[in-house]
Order: sequence, then C-alpha cells, then structure tokens
Amino acid sequence: QVQLMESGGGLVQAGGSLRLSCAASGSIFRINTMAWYRQTPGKQRELVASIISRSNTNYTDAVKGRFTISRDYAGNTAYLQMNSLKREDTAVYYCNAQIVPRGAMYVSPYWGQGTQVTVSS
Repeated sequence: QVQLMESGGGLVQAGGSLRLSCAASGSIFRINTMAWYRQTPGKQRELVASIISRSNTNYTDAVKGRFTISRDYAGNTAYLQMNSLKREDTAVYYCNAQIVPRGAMYVSPYWGQGTQVTVSS
C-alpha cells in the first residue's frame, strides 16, 4: 500500500523558518504531482504549493515569495521550505501526491496524516 509521511512541523516564532518533508513509500510506479495543503479548524483546506518538476511549480498568493516547494525524485520526497513565517501560517499541513501505483493503470490521490505548524508572535 502507498503511504505518505510528513515530518518537520513544530513551533516557531513569527519571522522564523521551518522545513517540512513528505516521504512517499510503498509500491509506486510514478508520482506525477506532489503538493502541500493546510487546514485550520473551521476553515476549508487550502492548497499551499504544488510541484510537477523544478520548473513547474505553483503557489497560493498567501505564501508566494516566502515558501519554496521542491522534490527529491530518487527518494519520492517533497519538501516545503517555509521562511518569514506568520501567525496566519499556523495550520495542519498535509502532503498530497498524485501517484500511479505499480501495476495500476490510473493515477490516484494520496494524503498524509498531517503535521502541525504553529507560529507564535
């Protein structure tokens, strides 16, 4: 079974930095897209950043210029470097990947369990 595992969350002060990691494991043929979402209580889940290749990335306006998404293809891992963190960035961050499992004919979305990021003032 394919599994995503996030790590790197924690408590940081406003203006600080944090790097999140998302490692995909299991029977994987190919990962087309990896992305980071975030969600706070009572609010909708928000797409933060996505990546297909190093030249094909997208960011929500709220984090553009502060966050950077990257991929390690050999390790099936995505990263989210978060700089100049604000209180508004506090959320549970979820990794998402569009994955073709080995032997499958279709791509399917997979989600990690989430990692808490808390930014204090």
